[in-house]
Amino acid sequence: MGTYSVLKRFSNLDEAQECHKLLSERGIETRLADNLPPVDITFSGNTVGHQYEIQIDPVNFAYAESILEEQEIQALPLVEEDHYLYQFTDEELLEIFQKPDEWSKLDYALAREILLKRGKEIDQGKLDLLKQERLIQLRKPDPSQTYWIIFGYISAALGGLLGIVIGYTLFSSKKSLPNGERVFSYSDHDRKQGTNIFYIGLFVFTITFLIRILWG
Repeated sequence: MGTYSVLKRFSNLDEAQECHKLLSERGIETRLADNLPPVDITFSGNTVGHQYEIQIDPVNFAYAESILEEQEIQALPLVEEDHYLYQFTDEELLEIFQKPDEWSKLDYALAREILLKRGKEIDQGKLDLLKQERLIQLRKPDPSQTYWIIFGYISAALGGLLGIVIGYTLFSSKKSLPNGERVFSYSDHDRKQGTNIFYIGLFVFTITFLIRILWG
């Protein structure tokens, strides 16, 4: 098996195990990972609580997505009409199609069913176009990490290990797209700064360590 990419994340272990079992039974080699990032330089909350990841080979993403979608469609008859999506306006339901990665497969399928019940036409070609536009948007680098670049240079110059960690994170961090593609999280400029920070920190740390050994 090649490189693993994240197909789906869960906050609940039982749900993650169910997904792992379903995909495995359908012949997809799957890895269940307990992912708790060691550091989050953006303080975006990624380190709060455990996340359980279903990871697979990117070549199997389309097949895996179809399996999960099929499972959710089968569950649609069990959804009662007090489900919160029934309170959504047509415009709010259409927003689900614009950002499918932020919603569950069940929400996506249910939104489509509700719109059809309301007499709204669903153009599959338009849905595919929305998915492609979303991928283009998600491929864009995260906002510039100016504060962390400055802080990273200071930490690296002082010989702190934090500078090395910040530098490494800036130039190496990647994010997984809904189609399994992995792209760098930060812009070329930020990644270049991260590389500089990493090597400066490594150099200063090494020199400081040797000085302490020789003259300590």
